[in-house]
Amino acid sequence: MHPFHKPMLATLAAALSLAACGPQEPTAPTPPAAVEDSRTPAQREAERTPYALDGAFAQAAAEFNVPADLLKAISYTETRWENVQGAEEFPGLPAAYGLMALRGEKLSAGAHLAGVSEEAARTQPQANIRAAAALLSAYADELKLDRSDLGAWAPAAVKYSGIANTEAQAQYVHTQVYDVLRKGAVASTPAGDVAVSLMPTQVQAQFASPLVHSMSSDYAAAIWRPSPNYGSRPAGTDISMIVIHTCEGAYSGCWSWLTNSSAQASAHYVVNESGSEITQLVLETNRAWHVAANYDCSLNGSVMCGLNGVSVNNFAVGIEHGGFASQTSFPAGQIDTSAKLSCDISRDRTVVRDSYHIVAHGRLQPSTRTDPGPNWPWSSYISKIKSYCGDVTSTGLVIDSDNANNDSSKGYIELSANWIFNDAAAGYYGSGYYYATAEAISDPATFWFYLPAAATKTIDAWWTAGTNRATAAPFIVWDANGTKLATVNVDQTLNGGKWNTLGTYSFPAGWNKVQLSRWTSSGNTVIADAVQVR
Repeated sequence: MHPFHKPMLATLAAALSLAACGPQEPTAPTPPAAVEDSRTPAQREAERTPYALDGAFAQAAAEFNVPADLLKAISYTETRWENVQGAEEFPGLPAAYGLMALRGEKLSAGAHLAGVSEEAARTQPQANIRAAAALLSAYADELKLDRSDLGAWAPAAVKYSGIANTEAQAQYVHTQVYDVLRKGAVASTPAGDVAVSLMPTQVQAQFASPLVHSMSSDYAAAIWRPSPNYGSRPAGTDISMIVIHTCEGAYSGCWSWLTNSSAQASAHYVVNESGSEITQLVLETNRAWHVAANYDCSLNGSVMCGLNGVSVNNFAVGIEHGGFASQTSFPAGQIDTSAKLSCDISRDRTVVRDSYHIVAHGRLQPSTRTDPGPNWPWSSYISKIKSYCGDVTSTGLVIDSDNANNDSSKGYIELSANWIFNDAAAGYYGSGYYYATAEAISDPATFWFYLPAAATKTIDAWWTAGTNRATAAPFIVWDANGTKLATVNVDQTLNGGKWNTLGTYSFPAGWNKVQLSRWTSSGNTVIADAVQVR
């Protein structure tokens, strides 16, 4: 098996090509700043080449006498080869950084051993890999490992992980690090060049095997690993919300940390990166400790305002996911498994299946949290939940205003820089919406959709309503031959937060489109949120 996680590779390539890793415009590469560069020529070459990650691992491995494949496998386990910039998710657990997910004292120690600054170890891929290799080398000395035996490095990998729970240590070794060593993995740049490859290796970890588990009584597919960090929900409280989190780390370390009483945090469930395993930590009927905030309906579309001032933990179920808020995409298997779980919870606990009742941790606790981050695929996630629960009898193709939520082979949005992205108004679809001031100019937001064969389709539009909206926002329907099929003027001061039918039309095969023009009563605002083709 060769895991292939294409969406992250543009970020990976960009990170490798920029030693400073600062904010960059999406244009030609900026010349390097005139500052002292202490890197060797080999290090500069590794960081300049967008697909030189294999070389970066090999160089660090040779420098510190650590197996390159071990470095790659740990990096894949921890970050799926993404140069993450982590954030704190659990009190007492520092944020993780870089391809190797170094955090806290380990980042400091690794940087010192590698002779790089902590800032470089946090932000520069080459320095991050070298710091991790230096740390693993020190562990090998401490543990007196046979460096030539890849299987003998398992205790060093465990020490690197920081996991204290013996069951989670065994899982980290056998089903994560050494599993990817045995199966192999490969990732390519958008241009098709190999960025990093890990060839399958027949190796057995010299470490105790994982334990046999009991299964969850709430959700049959979940493993029961009880956390001591929970309480009782207030009497008479209805469960009315599901909160989506990211662990800011890998799966085994995440669930094991939450079973530790000193963590003073928990969630009801944790979903692993591939979607192949779920851990349940707290019974759904009990109160897990996953959101450190009281509810404020103004942050959530002004729904459930009767719960203002009440701890979110009182009425919510929390689902953690192995991964990071900063990652560029989420594995399809993880999203699918999580959607099935959310369907089950919503069905058993009568949670409304929409984006106000299945929400991001960062929305409810915005002062200190951003997870699951901007690239969580909200539109498809909610649609999957509804589909698994049987809500959708005739699904359509949704083209969202956020292309991160779209399958570009089927549909995407195209607009100019005059359109501004926002998520302030209640009732948006997916991640947010675009708005622009109406004036005597077309400058449309174009929702493209592809049909493999001619078909008759109904077109719906979604927008956020408001008093400053255009009362005659013009949606223009075009077919793939360039024929205008209709112009439909809609009143966007009304009917926000739901699908509104524009009409039913016959389309040829190919790329058809629906455009929202800005050419309407000046001074008003037009909203481009989502279009559905069904």
